[in-house]
Amino acid sequence: MKTVSWREMWRTFGKIGLMSFGGPAAQIAVMHRELVEKRPWLDEESFLRGLSFCMLLPGPEAMQLCTYTGWRLRGVLGGVLAGLLFVLPGALVIAALVWLYAVFGALPPVQAAFLGIKAAVVVIVLQALWKLSHKALKHRRDWGLAGFGFIALFAFGLPFPLVILAAGLFGLMTMAGSRQSHTPPPFTKAAPTIGVQHTLNTVLIWGGLWLLPLICLSLFGGSFLASIGWFFAKLAVVTFGGAYAVLAYMSQAVVQQHQWINAGEMIDALGLAETTPGPLILVTQFVAMLAGLKQGGLALFLAAGATALWATFMPCFLWIFAAAPYVERLAALPRLASALKAITATVTGVILNLMVWFTLHVLFEEVTQLQSGPLTMPWPDLTSLNIAALGLTLAAALAACVLRGRLLGQLAVMALAGLGTQSIPSIL
Repeated sequence: MKTVSWREMWRTFGKIGLMSFGGPAAQIAVMHRELVEKRPWLDEESFLRGLSFCMLLPGPEAMQLCTYTGWRLRGVLGGVLAGLLFVLPGALVIAALVWLYAVFGALPPVQAAFLGIKAAVVVIVLQALWKLSHKALKHRRDWGLAGFGFIALFAFGLPFPLVILAAGLFGLMTMAGSRQSHTPPPFTKAAPTIGVQHTLNTVLIWGGLWLLPLICLSLFGGSFLASIGWFFAKLAVVTFGGAYAVLAYMSQAVVQQHQWINAGEMIDALGLAETTPGPLILVTQFVAMLAGLKQGGLALFLAAGATALWATFMPCFLWIFAAAPYVERLAALPRLASALKAITATVTGVILNLMVWFTLHVLFEEVTQLQSGPLTMPWPDLTSLNIAALGLTLAAALAACVLRGRLLGQLAVMALAGLGTQSIPSIL
């Protein structure tokens, strides 16, 4: 069994962090390509099992899956490295965009370039979801569960935890899974076995690292930074189902309750955060930095951003390092293995829901919530179709065929194509 070198870890997870555009569906697709298809660091079952586990946790599932993978490969330090490399590129981009936004307002060239990137992401996710479905959905029951996951979220708007709980209970009752012998690929490390005392120590250490700075802010820091920290710490605990599940609540709270920013700024924050690398929940950093800039200039701008990042992402390391060692052990129990397989199949439908949601918001400028009886689903205003976005998406499909999966090349080409759409109206 060969150990993955730190140089390989830096290079691979740094690449994942730079290419993680387009929300969790796209980020999971990039990780699957880099960690399962291109490098035999994780086998298909371990990746899907890890994904199902991360979907059960509060917080950004893609960042947690990246951390889980790093932990599997090189322990706690590997998990910390993978998690930081996933978040920091996007955090740096967000910091620059907030400053530019505060000085110049909305930046049409940046938004145009990101529209091209969004179009590329639509195609990348579609390709990855097609491959993933063929590997994760092997039986008729799996396809049924994936359909259940998609319809429950997309058409009925059921709470994400309820959908996952129902899938797990179904797996427990049917017990379709069974213990199977499995030979891992050469680079895959078996998950370490640890004791209860080690878990308690992990909870105390990482829980303390997360909460003690916030307590210090409450006792010795300003009320503004303390309120920023505790609000986003609470948000990190309730974000089951990813960032999309809590964006409405967060938008209302920061605009109406705390009045840190106004509604127009919140909309711009969501739009810019959605088009930068890293998890969509980085919108918390955008909100905090913009509010800090209004409150006290550059120093509070930086302090508020750091506080939001700490409060939002530190608990991800706590959940992973405390619970991940038990994933493989639980998966060895037939009933729990069946529950995890059912959740894995359902998660495929969840990813499809995220992809459809993202695609609708790329192609249409107005997407409302259609409600009819029990149905509550996103519905686009067909008259708001963005012709430029549609053309870029078709161009992205062509670029994917020509470049044959070179993701950085696809993103770069489509960013330039997005910039090119700005000159079309002036030419016409």
